[in-house]
Amino acid sequence: MLPDTPSISQLSVVISQAAAPAFLLGALAAFIAVLIARLNRIIDRSIYLNGISDEDPVRRRLKADLPRLVRRAAMVNRAIFWSVVGSISISIVIVVGFVSAFFHIQHERGVAILFIVAIAAFTVSLVDFAREVRIALSEFDHYG
Repeated sequence: MLPDTPSISQLSVVISQAAAPAFLLGALAAFIAVLIARLNRIIDRSIYLNGISDEDPVRRRLKADLPRLVRRAAMVNRAIFWSVVGSISISIVIVVGFVSAFFHIQHERGVAILFIVAIAAFTVSLVDFAREVRIALSEFDHYG
């Protein structure tokens, strides 16, 4: 048998508690969009460099940039992965909040653990992003 539906006051509490995770989810979505744009730029540059003929002595030296682009792409890819992990964790936090209100279940510890996982994943993503930016700026296209 289904439990009684939550009262308006219970739902308003859950909605107010879901506001912060929802904003974090929006921030993560925007961050993922930035990471994907950077990855697309790295891929476009790699495609261009791979298209340079080995018989072209003037532009052939540009291909030396390929290993750096591979490292950057790997870091951005990891950053995207960890941002998605954080986004999934935050989504589960929001779902758990509403489900626990519906079934009158205590959920504080589970939500706290999921939130910690989300913030930790986001932190790892930011570290990978910072490393990628550092490579991009420290070795800024001095091959081209």
